[in-house]
Amino acid sequence: MTDSANTQPTTDFGPLVLGGNVFGWTADRDASFAVLDAFVEAGGRAIDTADVYSEWADGHIGGESETVIGEWLAARPGMRERVSIATKLFMKSDRKGLAPENLRAALTESLERLQTDYIDLYYAHRDDPEVPQDEVVTAMAEFVADGRVRQLGASNFTAERLRSAVDVATAHGIPGFTVAQDLYNLLRRDYETDLQPTIEALGLAELPFGALQGGFLTGKYRAGGEAIDSPRAENATKLLDDDRAVATLEALRGVAEARGASMTAVALAWLRQQPTVGAPIASARSTEQLTALVESFDLTLTAEELAALA
Repeated sequence: MTDSANTQPTTDFGPLVLGGNVFGWTADRDASFAVLDAFVEAGGRAIDTADVYSEWADGHIGGESETVIGEWLAARPGMRERVSIATKLFMKSDRKGLAPENLRAALTESLERLQTDYIDLYYAHRDDPEVPQDEVVTAMAEFVADGRVRQLGASNFTAERLRSAVDVATAHGIPGFTVAQDLYNLLRRDYETDLQPTIEALGLAELPFGALQGGFLTGKYRAGGEAIDSPRAENATKLLDDDRAVATLEALRGVAEARGASMTAVALAWLRQQPTVGAPIASARSTEQLTALVESFDLTLTAEELAALA
């Protein structure tokens, strides 16, 4: 394990956070290592995972993604200091909820799987209304105080509960949530109604998941097109029956073609340029898929292009 560094929370996560949900699932160990190596070589520096990844797959128990990332870090001397690692707890079947004793056990297990002694960003994967919020906030703040976590995040919280959690931390004078992670992309815009203004007012950074809507915004799904080999294909294909979704896809296609860029890169660039967004999260199960993600790193859309996608 590496020694933890005593640094302040960061708001610079690079142009894109690499999603780790595929590691140990649709990307085996070798493929995962290749993607991680290529991501860092291209200038990426933040990786997102969760203790539950990939419990949903047959024969999996959760922790597979963290284990692969930990093995990769161990096999790459000096890499731990070059990348920011985020993980989450709550969803894993044997680590449900945000009770303080569960928080402490889950963190210990994640650190072991990741083969590190600190986590850069530790999320509550969802809210837990059954546990008093001051107990959750106080317990998570302990992790920052003891150096095992650098900063804290909240995923899938309502605006009201997010504000409440931040207020509790402020009242106690302890570290609170500095980052949020929520579903947000060109097609799914509910975030803009309540969460966006709340996060902006609180001064938090948003790192949205679902940036490509299960692959739909890559443009690979077409009416009457060939079947796509993906566990998300069924849900993505259903969107072809949604007129609004198809209109959004065509607008995206138009901007991408005019710009000479991939639809994936344009969708990610659009998200990165939205208010409150620090960086989008997207995953790749192969280095070929990673190419379009890396393309987005240096892509900045014009005001006209943003308006065409509004």
